[in-house]
Amino acid sequence: MRRLALASLAALTLAACQSHDDGKAQTATSPAPARAITSPPPPLPAVANEPHTFTPEITAAEFAAHLRVLSSDEYDGRKPGTLGERLTTNYLIEQFKQMGLEPGNKGEWVQSVPAVSTELTGQGDLKLDVAEGGGQEAFAFGKDMVVGTLRAESEVTLKDSDMVFAGYGVDAPEAQWNDFDGLDVKGKTLVVLVNDPGWNGNDASLFKGREMTYYGRWTYKFEEAARQGAAAVFIVHQTQPAGYGWNVVQSSWTMPRLALPQSEDPSPRVPVAGWLTHEAAERLFAKAGKSFDDLEKQAGVRGFKAVPLDAKASITLHSTISHSLSNNVIAMVKGSEQPDEAVVYTAHWDHLGHDPSLKGHAIYNGAIDNGTGVAALLEIAGKFAQEKPKRSVVFAAVTMEEAGLLGSQYYVAHPPFPLARTVADINMDALPITAPTRDMSITGTGQNDLEDTLATVLKEDGRVVSGDDSPEKGHYFRSDHFNFAKAGVPALAAGGGVDMVDGGKAAGEAAAQDYVKNRYHQVTDVYDLRWDFTGVMQNVVAFYKLGETLADSDTWPAWKPGSEFKAARDASLAADAKHKK
Repeated sequence: MRRLALASLAALTLAACQSHDDGKAQTATSPAPARAITSPPPPLPAVANEPHTFTPEITAAEFAAHLRVLSSDEYDGRKPGTLGERLTTNYLIEQFKQMGLEPGNKGEWVQSVPAVSTELTGQGDLKLDVAEGGGQEAFAFGKDMVVGTLRAESEVTLKDSDMVFAGYGVDAPEAQWNDFDGLDVKGKTLVVLVNDPGWNGNDASLFKGREMTYYGRWTYKFEEAARQGAAAVFIVHQTQPAGYGWNVVQSSWTMPRLALPQSEDPSPRVPVAGWLTHEAAERLFAKAGKSFDDLEKQAGVRGFKAVPLDAKASITLHSTISHSLSNNVIAMVKGSEQPDEAVVYTAHWDHLGHDPSLKGHAIYNGAIDNGTGVAALLEIAGKFAQEKPKRSVVFAAVTMEEAGLLGSQYYVAHPPFPLARTVADINMDALPITAPTRDMSITGTGQNDLEDTLATVLKEDGRVVSGDDSPEKGHYFRSDHFNFAKAGVPALAAGGGVDMVDGGKAAGEAAAQDYVKNRYHQVTDVYDLRWDFTGVMQNVVAFYKLGETLADSDTWPAWKPGSEFKAARDASLAADAKHKK
């Protein structure tokens, strides 16, 4: 049995079973149609400490209760390193204990995650100096480019570094593509294109066509440049292939950048990393005697060879370095037959804290992002706690997702269960709260067998799996499951559907757009007494059934042929098999 500190269970049960529309209550069998909510409801009363007893079943009332606590003002936006973190992690541990789960990190409830922060100073006067065409070009920070170091060093200097246009900056063996073939870039500055050849070339035979692969993700381009030994890399920003405007790049690169310290993540890091605006790149190429448009077209054709630019780059970066710690919370149900094999559920508990410069409500409560995922994690954990799955089931509430997926990155680097014996990761992030849908959307369609297992689970309820409606934006690479995928563990990212029982796809798309416009990463992402939980509970139950199917079987889901993550899994399983011998 579970006990939870909350005010008025009766009010929550009512909120979970109805929404208010012209004063008429609607039950789970007659959901309210989706509608835009552009302002938060009246403030909720403070969270009380009065305990309540709950059943082990997955219910809307309990889901709502957890969500209300996690997104309350008392938790102050759940920012890592604050009182909000302590309240959140203490709450999670207490809930796991009362459910009867075991500590999941080798006998401990928490896993401490170190982080290093790099804050670029002197941004207003910073310029990238490029010697070319017999003269000197200056590219201003913010207006023409953004830049930083990924090495967490207080001073980094780039001096007269030869510049090279390296196409998309991709080495993809399974796609028979290597922009670095025969190229020595040690000490040089690379200029590369955003996204991958399939998208920009609009060619379904290249990579995955219009669907972004990991090779199109900007993080990959910095990683590969570092592996190749480059001194610097600049990605050319173009709004369509990137999926977001320059303002997004500009704002994110003016903030301090968090990463795991080098001692925890020893992979090579490029000393200087940044972006150029499209216009700045055109100007740079023209001064170097090249046409950006011509080279962009050439880069999308098989057999492309990198092109040296008659240009040398110089810049000096000064940064302030600081260190911090935050905690993953990990619980588990030990397997009854194969306890050394694990199915992992993940959900990030952190959000953005509060902004004292805002007038009025200044807390980023993060009700949907990601109070919903953590509430689902707790509900599913409580259900598994009453059962005896054959395999172990791990529940990891991870930190610093908003800072770059650092909590899950650390988990993968220090897994309580070896990754070769980790069956799958099921990640829950920002679950939409809508009326029921006929489908359940996943990102990364065609990546691995988990989508097929989910399709079987949904078929029992007359529902189907639907794909990502914006595959070119690379959503599969933007949440915590991705760190598992990079390490080879089959990982699923799913959320709500778009085909609503009442209103069809038009209603579902309108609800999704409303969330992005009016709630996503805004102080309006708050608990709403008008919410109808019937749709989200469909999906929480589906997540549970998916994990139950995996935990009570001997099945090992695999990556599909052509996936960029298949090679890592194959190598991991081969190494584990060799170790067992």
